[in-house]
Amino acid sequence: MPDIPQLTVSDLKKLDAADSGRLFTSLLVVRKLNAKTAANGNPFFSVDLGDRGGSFSCTIFSDNAAFEALKAAGEGAVVQIEGKVDFYQGRLSPRLGQVTVVSEEELAARPGTIESLVEVAPEDAEALWTEFNGFIEAIGHDELRMTVRAVFEDIGEVFRWCPAAVAMHHAYRHGLLEHTIHMARAARALLPLYPEVDPDLALAGVLVHDTGKTIEYEGTLATKRSRRGILQGHVVLGYQLVRKAALKSRLDADRLERLEHIVLSHQGEPEWGAAVYAATPEAVFVSMVDNLDAKMGMVQRALRQAPPESEFSERLPGLSTSLLTKPITPA
Repeated sequence: MPDIPQLTVSDLKKLDAADSGRLFTSLLVVRKLNAKTAANGNPFFSVDLGDRGGSFSCTIFSDNAAFEALKAAGEGAVVQIEGKVDFYQGRLSPRLGQVTVVSEEELAARPGTIESLVEVAPEDAEALWTEFNGFIEAIGHDELRMTVRAVFEDIGEVFRWCPAAVAMHHAYRHGLLEHTIHMARAARALLPLYPEVDPDLALAGVLVHDTGKTIEYEGTLATKRSRRGILQGHVVLGYQLVRKAALKSRLDADRLERLEHIVLSHQGEPEWGAAVYAATPEAVFVSMVDNLDAKMGMVQRALRQAPPESEFSERLPGLSTSLLTKPITPA
């Protein structure tokens, strides 16, 4: 019997319906494990498995041997799986067979394995951090600059590797740093068009708007929401960080209120997590730039992960559609 090939998520996503039933093995991280109940009352898992190249979802019913293995493993575990290629509504959704948990000791004995499992931002993290500090120094107002600096001194190193989301956008290591830098670059380009927007306040708002995510998210190989993240959310947590730093830096009351408002309103809509609607020029500006980069981050990731022969990506929930990934035909 021939050896079963070891495939990455990128390898699997290059396959099509003609490969259905093909056996494979993969080393993956359990990114999400949601327990659900079928109409007949039987339990099942909706599970997301992934590595550095992306992820896929599949359904595991309680009569599958993989069900108990995944239940014991839990989110964040590394598993070796054996499965068969399958598709559901045009999307990769393998049928899992054997699932084996890989211990931390085993991972440590395989150099480079963890790096192959964790998706990272495509830009160099050190270069991004250097650029980030340049944006802080570009804030001309002294107490505002001191406030922003104090926020990141309070947070510590976690901001440099934290993802920007669990799944929607920039959902990978260094994703929050990348997202914030992209917003700052966009703000720098757009601010000359809107003289009504105070540039120092807007830039400060961009840099601190998502800092609550450093508390909201936790996990090394798979990201999940922390207790405080569930009970308070990153908007409130970011507001608390900013207020503490601003009082320490003796920021004047008017700018403090406006900076807090940027954090509280940047999600745009209450249904998306905003505490209030944006009601200052700077808050409207930051909210729109945030929305722009979140959506373009989804586009960039889909393009990076698209197999060369594909014309469209899978449906992207954040865009409510699939994305045309085929390059423009040269003139």
